[in-house]
Amino acid sequence: MTQSQMMPALTQQMQDCIEACMNCHSMCEEAMSSCMQKGGQPQMQVMRALMDCSEMTRMCADMMMRRSRMSAEMCTLCAKVCEMCAEACMSMPDDQQMMRCAEACRRCAETCRAMAGAGM
Repeated sequence: MTQSQMMPALTQQMQDCIEACMNCHSMCEEAMSSCMQKGGQPQMQVMRALMDCSEMTRMCADMMMRRSRMSAEMCTLCAKVCEMCAEACMSMPDDQQMMRCAEACRRCAETCRAMAGAGM
């Protein structure tokens, strides 16, 4: 049995969502690095949101790539976590890194909501 017989091909929508998740994961990791350099108590709340989002987006992408039966539910949760992270990033409007991260989080949330609605 070939691989294509065992697993259906990824749809374009799935590929787009995986790409958005991985981009968001990278942006969160970069933003965490930036936050760590700045330090301070206000950044701790943002750091928690970034860590949650980074982990969730990576896991969501992994689950879609292996066609997990839980992908739709994971995408729903991932969208929520990404929206929370975007809000946290927006609390630092003067930081361009955080604004880019918020944008990536919003894009990921949008694609994850679409995937969850598609029912995979």
